[in-house]
Amino acid sequence: MESLQRTAIISLVVATCVTTAVSDTRKDYRFPVGPKANVSVETQYGSITVKPGSSNQVVVVAFLKSDKVEVDSSQKGNRIAIESHMLQGADQQSGQVDYEVTVPPDAAVNLRSSTGPLSAEGLHGDLTFEGTTAPVDVRHVSGGHVHVKTMSGTVNLSDIRGGHVEITSISGEVHLTSVTGPLVQVNSGSGKISYDGDFGSGGDYHFTTHTGDIEALVPAATSADFSAHSVLGKVHNDLPLEPREHGRLSWAAGSSFVGTVGKAASKVVLRSLSGKIRLKLR
Repeated sequence: MESLQRTAIISLVVATCVTTAVSDTRKDYRFPVGPKANVSVETQYGSITVKPGSSNQVVVVAFLKSDKVEVDSSQKGNRIAIESHMLQGADQQSGQVDYEVTVPPDAAVNLRSSTGPLSAEGLHGDLTFEGTTAPVDVRHVSGGHVHVKTMSGTVNLSDIRGGHVEITSISGEVHLTSVTGPLVQVNSGSGKISYDGDFGSGGDYHFTTHTGDIEALVPAATSADFSAHSVLGKVHNDLPLEPREHGRLSWAAGSSFVGTVGKAASKVVLRSLSGKIRLKLR
């Protein structure tokens, strides 16, 4: 009896190992490129992670979860395209492909996934992220533009400097930490927008929601011209703002505030239909 049990256990272990080996297939791709390469990676289901690597090579490692999905790759000059190709009978689980990508730091990167997550760090080229429920995480980026479009995925941006940042979300929360640049624009339907930083110097910052809340946490050394208004929601300010000499938006206690702090180097506009807006002093 014990012998039969041992045999059954061994058979189960072997079967599990075989299944794992079959369901997780690794494929490697290498592409020589010149300066400012354009790299596009798209998967219906799965994660995409991008990090800086060699200045003249793009390396893509794909992890396929089954034989019901393939990876199509192409190179035309300095443009690289990688795409998951689902075969007949594939579903969300069997059609999943996860990607680990290293690119030259100055590469322009375009990432698309329904489920994600999507992440990139340490780059200074233009970055574009598109997803449905895919969370987006971007860190330590400078100089390039960052564009994010998502339906419900959470967006986290940290240490982003010197580029245009444009984020559009239907219901996902957007969290910005130490994000500065000439233009930082966030539009959200019902998701909360939170900002933790000093609003840089000389930039335009526009945060707009329909029903979501907006919260900004800033240091006393912030230099900005603030304008905040919620049609139906409450508005609260902790900063000692100086009144403007001329302004189109009048001060309305509880629903709006305007004013400047410091030399008003940056312009900050906060708007919501029914969400709460709060400007907090760190």
